[in-house]
This record gives sequence, C-alpha cells and structure tokens, in this order.
Amino acid sequence: MSLTFDDGTFIRSELETPLPPPSRNLGVIGWMRENLFSSFLNGLLTLVGIALALLIFPPLIRFLFIDAVWTGENREACLGPDVGACWPFIHAKFGQLIYGFYPIAERWRPNVVFALGAILLVPLMVPSAPIKRLNSLLFFVVYPIIAFVLLTGGNINASAFLLERFGLISPLTGGATIAGVNLTFWVDFVLTALIVAAAIGALIGALGGAALSAARSTLYVFAAFGVLVMAWDVDVGLDYVETRQWGGLLVTLVIAVTGIVASLPLGIALALGRRSQMPIVRLLSVIFIEFWRGVPLITVLFFATYMLPLFLPQGANPDALLRALVGVALFSAAYMAEVVRGGLQAISKGQYEGAMAMGLTWSQMMRLIILPQALTLVIPGIVNSFISLFKDTTLVLIVSIFDFLGQLRASFTDPNWASPVTLYTGFAFAGIVYFFFCFGMSRYSLFVERRLNTSHRR
Repeated sequence: MSLTFDDGTFIRSELETPLPPPSRNLGVIGWMRENLFSSFLNGLLTLVGIALALLIFPPLIRFLFIDAVWTGENREACLGPDVGACWPFIHAKFGQLIYGFYPIAERWRPNVVFALGAILLVPLMVPSAPIKRLNSLLFFVVYPIIAFVLLTGGNINASAFLLERFGLISPLTGGATIAGVNLTFWVDFVLTALIVAAAIGALIGALGGAALSAARSTLYVFAAFGVLVMAWDVDVGLDYVETRQWGGLLVTLVIAVTGIVASLPLGIALALGRRSQMPIVRLLSVIFIEFWRGVPLITVLFFATYMLPLFLPQGANPDALLRALVGVALFSAAYMAEVVRGGLQAISKGQYEGAMAMGLTWSQMMRLIILPQALTLVIPGIVNSFISLFKDTTLVLIVSIFDFLGQLRASFTDPNWASPVTLYTGFAFAGIVYFFFCFGMSRYSLFVERRLNTSHRR
C-alpha cells in the first residue's frame, strides 16, 4: 500500500514482500555451487577428486566386500582367480591379534580391563557428565592399579620383585643380603615408610599453607606408589602372566595409553621449566627436550632394550615392556613440551600481569589463568601428537615386542592360511583398526575445539 502525490511521488506505508532466493542457490545445487564449484580452480579440483574416488573405491569395495570370502576353515577357501579378501583368516587369528599369547583361559582379564577403561573413559569425555572429579580419580589413579593387578595377576612380593628385576637377588633365593644386610627387609621398611610419610604429609598439607603445596604433591606421589605396592602384595587368586605373553591390540593400547597419559603432564612440566626464570631448571629442561628430540624413537627403543642392561648392575634385566613404556613416555614428553610451549608463548603478557595484579601466586596463575588458555589453543597439536604416538607403537616390533601389527605379521607365517590374498587382507584389517582409533581421536578433538571455541569464530 502506498500514498501517491500530485507530482507523481509516493510513500510506501508497508514493506514489500521479499522475493524468494533463486532456486539455484537452494538445496543440493546451492551447496554444490558454494562448496564444490565456487570457482574454476575449485571445480577442477572437484572433478579430479571424483575421478580419483572412482578409480580407488570401486576396486577396494569389490575386494573387501563383493568378492570377499566370509567362511572357511583353511587356505583352500581363499584360493581362486577372482577371490577377494580372506576374512576367515582374520576370524581364525582374531584372538591372537587382540591378546597375543595371553593364556586363553585368562583372556577374561584383559576383557575386564577393556570394559572398565571404556566405562570410565566415556563419561570423562562427555562434558555434561556429572562427578568429573571422582571420575578422573577413578580413571587416572584407581584404574591403572586394577588393570595392573588383573593383567599381571598380582600377588607379587614387592621388595623381592624390585630387587630381582634389578639383579640383586635370584628368582630362586627369595632374599638378598649384602655385607650381612637383609635387603628384602629394608626395602619392605622403606616402602612402608613411604606410605606413612604420605599420610602424614597429607595431614600436614590439610592444615593449609602455600609453602607446603610442593611437598604435599610429592608425598601424594609416594602415596600412590605405596598403594600400588600394597596392591602388588594382595593375593587375588590369579595366575601370574608375564609381559612376554602379552601381545596384539592389548600391548598397543597399553603402550599408547601409558604414553599419552604420561607425556602430557611431563610435557607441561618441561614446557614450564624451559620458560622458567631459574637458569638451572631452564638448562636441564632444554637439555632433556633437545636430547630426546635429537634421536629417533627406534634408537630409543634399541637403547632401552639392548644397551640399557649394559649400564645396570650385573644380572639386572628390567622388564622389556617396562623399558619400552618408559622410553616411549619420555620421547613423547619432549615433543609434547614444545607443543605446550607454543601455547604458552601465544598468551599475551597482559594475562600474566592481570593475574599478578590480582595477587595470585605463580602456581595459581598457571593453574587458573595461563595453562587453561594455552592448552585450549594447542588442542590440535596435542591430539596430533597423540595420534602420532598411537601409530608409532608399531615400532616396538623391532625390539621383539609383538604389538597388534607384530602379531599380524607373525600370523602370516601360518602355512594353513598361506594364500595370495592373505597379506592384503591382514593389512587392510590393520588399516581399518588404526583408522578407527586415530579418526576417533581426531573427531573428538574437533568436538572439543568447537565447544571451547578455539577458532574464535563470531
């Protein structure tokens, strides 16, 4: 509706109904125009991508599903001119690929460990899940002890175990004396003293005082170690299973999870140490980081497996898996330190000045102001390090630790399943498994980024 004047001008009293957008900008066609064919270069790349997909995926799908063999008892089922993937081979070797040489009658123990880990990890990853503090305590403190006892069997004399591992006693003697001193007794005494000291430190720390925070944290570490030692000595009625019998996906997850959980706090400590104002702390942190970043992981594993016993007392032979775990954790911590340091350097000086102006101590400033922002900024780098670590676990095969890929390669030597497609089937299955874990970590990191708005989108 409008008002018209004598001179031909008019004033519109109502807004004109807007016209609908062109149909070419709506629906699938509009999405393709905006995302796939918005320019000549994008259109060309889209066509090249479609051509590559048509070249790769149809033969792959045909091999994995259409021409695949799904049932069979031996290699005879997978022989033929047009036979695809030999999935009966995976079915026959599935237990070996998951558990390695873990006793079949005891495989329920790794299953319980897997189930407990999933039950505790899922609510920890859901932001809206309640009782996060208790969940974190259970996952990072209680769960490793339970997993250790279940996988090994527990009922380990702590002092004798430690002394035997470092070559101070024989597995047959059960005791050790040096110059008439009973080492077993004194190790038991020291371990008990650690537990008592931790309890006293926790009581003192509860009285308050910022000066006691460092000592209290150290004593908490001793308390955790003491609880682990006590858990070792508990007879839960399980048979002892050596780590040499572990293998498959079990070993891959043990190495990856241990490396991931240990490398992040160590990396944060090293990053803070490298930026410290204390010259000795900064120098030691730089030396540690540059040393571990200067050697490849395979060299670390070789040194830990074959060279380290040469520097220990005669007869000392720490567990091979334990040496690999320590080497992987320290190696990953050095790279994680640089990722975290990049986040710390991205924080503006005003954040530090504001925290100090509020009267916060250094530990409060880092814990409440700086580190939350720095870690949020470097989430992609942290998850990238985690994914790289998970895939690098395959290198332990070189030092005779049969992880998932190692067990797969060992299964190829079975003549009952020797066929032209067995090798391709095995590596295709391994690729699917590794892609599942790595892609899952990648998607979860994107979810966390969007939730924390790390991209600063408006």
